[in-house]
Amino acid sequence: MSRSMLTDMAEKPKISSTASELSALSPWSPFRHKIFTLLWVAIVVSNVGTWMHDLSAGWLMATLTPSPFLVASVQAATTLPVFIFALPAGALADIVDRRRLLLFVKICLTLVAIGMGVSVYLGVINPWLLLIFTLMMGTGAAFIAPAWQAIVPQLVPRTELQQAIALNSVGINVSRAIGPAVGGLVIAAVGLWAPFILNAVSFIFVIGVLLWWQAGSGEARALPAERFTGAIRAGLRYTRESGPVRNTLYRAIGFFLFATAYWALLPLIARDILKGGPTYYGLLLGGIGLGAVLAALGLPWLKKYLGPNKVVALGSAGTALVLAIFAMSSNQLAGIMASMLAGACWLAVLSSLNVSTQLALPEWVRARGLSMLLTVYFGAMAGGSIIWGNIANQVGVPTTLLIAAAGAALAIPVTWRWKIIADPSVNLTPSFHWPVPVMAEDIEEDRGPVMVTVEYQIDPVNREAFQTAMEEFGHTRRRDGAFSWGIFEDVSEPGRYLEYFLVESWLEHERQHHRVTEADQAAEQKVMQYHLGETRPVARHLIAPKPPS
Repeated sequence: MSRSMLTDMAEKPKISSTASELSALSPWSPFRHKIFTLLWVAIVVSNVGTWMHDLSAGWLMATLTPSPFLVASVQAATTLPVFIFALPAGALADIVDRRRLLLFVKICLTLVAIGMGVSVYLGVINPWLLLIFTLMMGTGAAFIAPAWQAIVPQLVPRTELQQAIALNSVGINVSRAIGPAVGGLVIAAVGLWAPFILNAVSFIFVIGVLLWWQAGSGEARALPAERFTGAIRAGLRYTRESGPVRNTLYRAIGFFLFATAYWALLPLIARDILKGGPTYYGLLLGGIGLGAVLAALGLPWLKKYLGPNKVVALGSAGTALVLAIFAMSSNQLAGIMASMLAGACWLAVLSSLNVSTQLALPEWVRARGLSMLLTVYFGAMAGGSIIWGNIANQVGVPTTLLIAAAGAALAIPVTWRWKIIADPSVNLTPSFHWPVPVMAEDIEEDRGPVMVTVEYQIDPVNREAFQTAMEEFGHTRRRDGAFSWGIFEDVSEPGRYLEYFLVESWLEHERQHHRVTEADQAAEQKVMQYHLGETRPVARHLIAPKPPS
């Protein structure tokens, strides 16, 4: 698993589109947008360097120590920082200028890559220093990943979002097909230090495009930026209350926990099972990339006829087969064919999960929502690397791979109940349909908590249907900022209901007015159809009194 996978994921998005219009879009349509094209090319160049870097790091550890645990720890050191920092990084990416954040972190990573190359060249590298450098690179990647993914909807219209994400995956896998093979040749021709220096050089291309892209900051904010801790809580709350996001995370755990076995143990698979050297290891990684590129060409057709859920199940089944082949075959050609199948399955699953998450997130919480996918993704990857490395120490690599294959197969029926989505027509732009609250006097923004009540008059015969609609609508209240929500019925007047929700402050309630989407309005209309009378339900805003002086 590499840091370049993190990016597997301007004009304002166009919202509505017919099914025929969506199907008519070319897979290459995002290339019509100049900034998307430039960033895509720069990222491909950078990812070639990163794949060379990751190949060298994995092989370097295999030459420094015979321990399967330490070899697997290279991947853990790459993925664990993303697991730890992804959510804070997502919150940061939602409240600061994403372009500047990316610039700063890319510059830092350039310096780390140079330091790593120099250490290897001077011969002072050891397993623990290698892990420290890898942890530093992983930490930088953790802060890059949510911002990279969150800017994609800024670069293309929403109707082209699936194509853009697919092209990002193609770019990553093109670099995956090229980088490891080139890295193996560079190691053989120059030495293990060279790929690290070349990775540092590759970062310069991304830095250059980001410096040129002056429009990366987006529109001015209507309200003050969220506080860091509050932004994290809001991201967690949105994830908890969003069914599509939760389902995507459950499916991600079921896949990545077991797929990580071949990523973590691939250097040992190449060296001990398939009896290859660094060049062959590069060919295995290149095969994964090539398989993913080929799969990307057929993925739109596959999703059209199977749907995203069956695609994820098919990718999981293919991954189980790959793990079994790696465990039982010592034929190098079979190993390369298995690596191509692994890449195809990886692309199919990762692209489906990424699209599902992107389509379920409005702009205000996009980076935080994507960071939750990354947290689960890399938590499973980091934890899996440690688990599979330890198991391999005890029972050997082939048996470990067979255990992982059985787990991947079993996860398919276990996770099938959690459905993911792929509907770009869901309108998540702000609706701004809530009326401005009437205030007798100015209210300080940090005052709170605030209680909002809404009174409904319902025909008692519709009580059950109304309550069902309200339960669904309650999720939208909590997603947009409410930390408490509920409904009560008047015991003296059947059919008279009082809805309430609480938010932390008056400013947070103002943010709710900006967060409510067109889709939320549609959910609200399902509730309103049961309200009697021609006027809207009566809404009241109550604020906690100031403490006595």
